Amino acid sequence: MDFYKILLSAHKGFGYLELLLVALFIIALLATMFGFSGKVNKFLKKTTLFTMIFFHVQFLAGIILLLVSPGVKAAMSAGTLMSDSYSRFQYVEHPFSMLIAAVLMTIVNKKVKSNDTISLAVVIMGLIAVGLFAFAFPWARVFGA
Repeated sequence: MDFYKILLSAHKGFGYLELLLVALFIIALLATMFGFSGKVNKFLKKTTLFTMIFFHVQFLAGIILLLVSPGVKAAMSAGTLMSDSYSRFQYVEHPFSMLIAAVLMTIVNKKVKSNDTISLAVVIMGLIAVGLFAFAFPWARVFGA
């Protein structure tokens, strides 16, 4: 098995774990937001930290896949990178959306770690990061369509 297939399998496998972590993050974020005191608890801190870590791991694995992928080279040489919707999503929209989501999760983690209470701006930033993740996640390829 070559390096590309191993990394692709790891990227796909960690995707399932990332889905679980994102679901836990949303539950923790909304429970804290709608909680009586709005105080940041350990569960929110840990889910935010692990979600951010796995966002970064997934992003780094994805960037390496993008750099060694034969598909992006073929699409660029054929001139169909932006005109083909599959290539555009796979090689442009997916990486950039995940980059922005990872940056936003880093900011959310910093704010959650350093503040005792959660603000609406942090909640909105976290929900935007999850929204970008949901947009860029290849649902059809992972769960079949």
